Amino acid sequence: MSVILLGIFDFIGTVAFAISGAITGIHKKMDVFGVNILAIVTACGGGVIRDIVMGSFPPQMFVNPFYVLVAAIVANIVFLIMYYHKGVPKKFSGVYDRGLFVFDTLGLSAFMVDGVMIGANFGYEDNLFLLVFLGFITGVGGGVLRDVLSNQMPAIFVKHVYALPVIIGGILMVFIHEMMNAWNAAMVCSFVLVILLRVLARHFRWNLPKVQINE
Repeated sequence: MSVILLGIFDFIGTVAFAISGAITGIHKKMDVFGVNILAIVTACGGGVIRDIVMGSFPPQMFVNPFYVLVAAIVANIVFLIMYYHKGVPKKFSGVYDRGLFVFDTLGLSAFMVDGVMIGANFGYEDNLFLLVFLGFITGVGGGVLRDVLSNQMPAIFVKHVYALPVIIGGILMVFIHEMMNAWNAAMVCSFVLVILLRVLARHFRWNLPKVQINE
């Protein structure tokens, strides 16, 4: 059952982050090639970083390019929809921000689960710190690469406690498994928790403290 769930989370994360990357590329006025690259990097970048940390070479996206293909298909669908509708009408200008939030949140949650499970399946089940880190880097890695390539400050550093829910979700996931020896329950509970924390952070405008510099 955990293998099926992991496949579902993999697919959710890939589609969600591919949409997120494609929307960002279109918003930044990239051409169709740029939109595809950004979508693929967003969808697969966190997994590549995770595999490098674990010493798994070549990274999984090059061994099994299925999710690269999924990301490319999703990116082109998004591009074609936006192309024929001439972008987003002004009265729907808030759609970009809300859409990016929704797909970012789904991608973060799904890939956090994916990172922890991949680490456990590679034999690191007893290294709880590594499992949480793998969940974290898989969740946020693609988004960071997306933001860097699109020339903007990575959201992980500035918006709606972007990374903190992923860390908390990873900790909850390994904690539930340690207490109950139940990966399925751990995956579902941590996935829901990350989404809940992200939604609450956006609604109540929670942000981590930062120094306000007068310029």
